Amino acid sequence: MGAQSSKDRLSKADVDFLVMNTRYDENTIQEWYRGFMADCPDGKLNTTAFMKIYSKCFPSGNAREFCDHVFRTFDSDKNGFIDFKEFLLAIDVTSSGSPEEKLNWAFSMKDVDGNGW
Repeated sequence: MGAQSSKDRLSKADVDFLVMNTRYDENTIQEWYRGFMADCPDGKLNTTAFMKIYSKCFPSGNAREFCDHVFRTFDSDKNGFIDFKEFLLAIDVTSSGSPEEKLNWAFSMKDVDGNGW
């Protein structure tokens, strides 16, 4: 008893990490978390779910290719899914990152073999 096992809020450690590593405050992070958990109740965005969402938004796009790029770039622990922290770090860089951060992100999306070229 007393341990936080509910998925409706992030742990204090996760909130502190995201406040330090994104441009979001705690309330904004919690709002993003609620939306993420509504879409991914198990807390994991897998490639199948990603491609389904992407295909709805971009019906003529190549969902598989884009998904491969996204997961290679943002699935930082390479476990086959994007968790909330990876998701919010990605949102932060792509939506409010500096021009240099966005350029680094765009380059890493295209650096298929990770060799820097």
